[in-house]
Amino acid sequence: MKTSKTKNPKPVLIAGPCVIESLENLRSIATKLQPLANNERLDFYFKASFDKANRTSLESYRGPGLEKGLEMLQTIKDEFGYKILTDVHESYQASAAAKVADILQIPAFLCRQTDLIVEVSQTNAIINIKKGQFMNPKDMQYSVLKALKTRDKSIQSPTYETALKNGVWLCERGSSFGYGNLVVDMRSLKIMREFAPVIFDATHSVQMPGGANGKSSGDS
Repeated sequence: MKTSKTKNPKPVLIAGPCVIESLENLRSIATKLQPLANNERLDFYFKASFDKANRTSLESYRGPGLEKGLEMLQTIKDEFGYKILTDVHESYQASAAAKVADILQIPAFLCRQTDLIVEVSQTNAIINIKKGQFMNPKDMQYSVLKALKTRDKSIQSPTYETALKNGVWLCERGSSFGYGNLVVDMRSLKIMREFAPVIFDATHSVQMPGGANGKSSGDS
């Protein structure tokens, strides 16, 4: 996606581990990403989650939690100078996460949760709303409008320009195609770009939900 509040927009690249495992692991991945992060033609964000509250199984690892996770992300930000993206699953996490992260991400399953969208929109962070696997891409305009009206009550309808100006993005991550399978309808990118800048999550879009007995999988 090309989006920026500067006059010369750059393609946005978001990369990093799905979930924080340890500070050592974060440093290792952050180091390997330096060639991309230092590419002046890219707008780079380092992504890692402090908690994955939507795991399929109770036994699956979720992360270090809000406090410890944000401390580690702040360390990466300080040591590498990276801008940070992390996701929030509950409203109370937004203000604390926004002190560290430049982008707060709304998980796909929560893309219609008004309280969460409003709380995140009350911070100064960019908000990246992932399209639910069950959602018509046209209906994502209403999630965008929730965020926009929270930031500017005078806005009556979402447009690409108003969403870009107010830091509201959307993210395509595939659509359910029967049970345990996802496909990407590339028309969704164009449809959603009518009312917001759009990120394409290529990695999650090729997963097979629940394909590994309580864990997501994919074709090898």
